[in-house]
Amino acid sequence: MSGQWSVDGEPGTLLPVDDRGLAYGDGVFETVRVNRGVAVWGTQHLARLAAGCAALEIHLPGLGALESELAGMAAQLGEGIVKLIVTRGGGARGYRPDPDARARRIASAHGLPMPSTRPLVVDIAQLRLSVQPRLAGLKHLNRIEQVLAARECATRGLDEAILADTDGHATSGVATNLFWRRDGHWHTPAVDRAGVAGVCRAWILERRPDTRIVHAPVDELAGAEALFLCNSVRGILPVARMGPRALPIGPHTRALMSELHDFCPAFHPAQGAAT
Repeated sequence: MSGQWSVDGEPGTLLPVDDRGLAYGDGVFETVRVNRGVAVWGTQHLARLAAGCAALEIHLPGLGALESELAGMAAQLGEGIVKLIVTRGGGARGYRPDPDARARRIASAHGLPMPSTRPLVVDIAQLRLSVQPRLAGLKHLNRIEQVLAARECATRGLDEAILADTDGHATSGVATNLFWRRDGHWHTPAVDRAGVAGVCRAWILERRPDTRIVHAPVDELAGAEALFLCNSVRGILPVARMGPRALPIGPHTRALMSELHDFCPAFHPAQGAAT
């Protein structure tokens, strides 16, 4: 099942060359973990996708079709990842979209990434994220900043990198949301100026409502007592080292990892937490 693709519900991988997702990144996407044939946080992913389409003024008549495709692919896949993409569809050359464009939906099934066998080694990225409140929080298709940041990670031998925005505020990891513990509280960056409002992040905020959502200079992370990254595919990933500084995993991080495992066994509480 891994590697299967469909376009507008039909098996295949071909897209018209005038698709605006290809030309301009004009669309949104979701990457959904599948466990035991079920889409983990499937409802939340579809809701975020619909909200992203609304924010970009993409008319999405086929949300029910996407829901069925997600459920069907998940059931066949068993374990893995289903990626959903919605583009604005086709159109003539130029930035101005056709108001009558028909949104295009793309679904694909993939295997899981290699699991983390140790806590992460990270550092502050040199790349800075653009500040754009209109797009902040959305999982839109414009990901060239993350592509360059991932390349920087590979060049520097990092597992992940902490990204700041152009104002110097801590924002996220490359493909993850960021949490750190300080002064007896969890902190996570606000995503109203840059970054993505992650589904796993939302789950954590529901369970730790005293988490402080902040605009904090990235330098503040130097005083963190513990730090982890998270996303809806890999779960909670504790950080063992940021730059030259070693960080403990700590009981608060372990407790969250255990709770996430109880919610979904795919997220093993020891994954990425070996010492």
